[in-house]
Amino acid sequence: MQGPTLKELAVQALSSVERGYDLLAPKFDATPFRTPDWMLAATTAALREHGPFERGLDVCTGTGAGLGVLAEVTDVAPAGVDFSEGMLAQAREAHPEADLVRADARALPFDAAYDLVVSFGALGHFLPEERRPLFDGIHRALRPGGIFALPTSTAPRPTHPAYWMLTGFDLAMRVRNAVWRPKFVMYYRTHPRPALLADLAAAGFTVETSPMPGVGELIVARKAG
Repeated sequence: MQGPTLKELAVQALSSVERGYDLLAPKFDATPFRTPDWMLAATTAALREHGPFERGLDVCTGTGAGLGVLAEVTDVAPAGVDFSEGMLAQAREAHPEADLVRADARALPFDAAYDLVVSFGALGHFLPEERRPLFDGIHRALRPGGIFALPTSTAPRPTHPAYWMLTGFDLAMRVRNAVWRPKFVMYYRTHPRPALLADLAAAGFTVETSPMPGVGELIVARKAG
């Protein structure tokens, strides 16, 4: 698959989040933004230590990379939710067995339906004040004793070029959103680990972490049984 052109990326970047992903969807899996296979494999291995699981939900599923993880660790066909119809169309093509729902992750329409929820690379699309509605909805979607598993990679140190690349990206997005509408919310450095864990706890989760050697860690947020 050929990735998007610079013109296509520019049009996407000047659109809303939903419209931008609708446009990018057919070529999304050929971009660096897709969750890499090594992260998916590490998450699958880590989740096996916390199962078994019957039903799983991938929040902000996009083209469905996380659905493959759920298919490996749950007993029934996976489910996914996203607000981009374009991304969901790609996910349906790749995972025809999945139950896919179009909805805003800040207002999830599920109640005690799953015993595993995952999400890959989506936090950057939520402002810090939107974490609680997101986590509250995930907590509500889980059955008692269910877990929300959030894989995270090791953050680069200020001495590493990637640190400055991500910082520069966030600065460019802030400038873009200050002068252009509609906004495109995508930031890499707005969810520091202490704030993330505090918001999960405030939503009612008991939080622990599992190491993923060479990758980072799996944040495991459990709903009381």
